[in-house]
Amino acid sequence: MQRSDLQIISVLAEEGNMRKAAERLFVSQPALSQRLHSIEMDWDTKIFVRSKRGLALTAAGEKIAAYASETLSREEDVKEIIASNDTEVYGTLKLAVTSIIGQYWLPEVLKRFVEKHPLVKISLVTGWSSEILQHMYEADCHIGIIRGDPKWRGEKIHLFSDALHLVDKSMSSIEELGKSDKTYIQFRSDSTYFQEIQEWWHHQFAKPPQRTMIVDQIETCKQMALHGIGYAILPSISLTERDNVYKIPLQDKYGKPLTRDNWLLCHEEALEHKQVKAFIDMLRE
Repeated sequence: MQRSDLQIISVLAEEGNMRKAAERLFVSQPALSQRLHSIEMDWDTKIFVRSKRGLALTAAGEKIAAYASETLSREEDVKEIIASNDTEVYGTLKLAVTSIIGQYWLPEVLKRFVEKHPLVKISLVTGWSSEILQHMYEADCHIGIIRGDPKWRGEKIHLFSDALHLVDKSMSSIEELGKSDKTYIQFRSDSTYFQEIQEWWHHQFAKPPQRTMIVDQIETCKQMALHGIGYAILPSISLTERDNVYKIPLQDKYGKPLTRDNWLLCHEEALEHKQVKAFIDMLRE
């Protein structure tokens, strides 16, 4: 039975009057009468008995009218569920972020996001900026968060700039660094970050550091500096007020703070996913 047939039976049963039912259904009485006749032919039974007082359901008609009313009611329930789902944010949010972002910035951001959208599942990949960019080019992720200023043709949103600091237990100025024979503790990073530090060093000093220690992770580098084993150059995102060290902001050759930009990258078609749009909207708030 078509939905329109179900509506006709339901309205006729409620009104018990052909004229009133025709008015509610926006059809003429003859057209409604003809349609009812066709429905009764399909069911091969009489649904209504006509009299001067109006329409009355037959025994079979009562069952058919109940079926029509129940089916229409269930349809409305399903529509409400679908409408509710349309307002809910769910699905999997696929993120690829640089290790530094994943370690220091992302946890608090994700905490706020999952509290706001508990139905969303998180898929996360971390790595160097070059690796994250590759993930984005291969469309493995919805959103990439990267340090530096990558070339990208899709959606590109600047998140924040991250100042670089000389971190040491005893040195309180850049001038002291030029006279020190302390160990420079360096963490492995992308070539762009390494090149930026190299350029800054060559602008400040004629010679490279006398002693260098290279570690794999930025947190290892930080802990070495916090324990006085040597000095490090760290982004402010990795530092807190509780860190008992001197934090000296670096400046470029023009006297401006030396910073690293952090960008969100996204394919334009990914914005059609509600979980992606919700994440970006939260960052923009």
